[in-house]
Amino acid sequence: MKTDCYSTTIRSATRKVTGMYDAALKPAGITIAQLALLRRLSDETALSVEDLAKSAELERSTAARNVRLLEKQGLVSIGKSDSDRRAVTILLTTHGVETRHRSEPLWEQAQRDFEAKVGVDAANALRSLLQAV
Repeated sequence: MKTDCYSTTIRSATRKVTGMYDAALKPAGITIAQLALLRRLSDETALSVEDLAKSAELERSTAARNVRLLEKQGLVSIGKSDSDRRAVTILLTTHGVETRHRSEPLWEQAQRDFEAKVGVDAANALRSLLQAV
């Protein structure tokens, strides 16, 4: 059944693009979703789960679940906030920093591959269009 639903079309395209980036990042052992979180974290300044969720535009529970997966991979360390004992803080580990650095050229190649597939002008127009949502 053909659909003209914007959401369905965007979701389908998102799965395809995510698969392309995940395949590109496979040598680094992470996914594009994990890289997006690693890029928002620091190896020097701890960040709360709430702040990470806001920064990544994720639900707090989704961010917390993803952080636990990153911790299992040794990419982040989870601690308690000095100011609020109930709050959890996240910090990149040395392995997390190294993985982020190792991922960058792989991500850059995925960017170039996407631009080659749809064209640089179309890729930039698509980004601008989607940022307007």
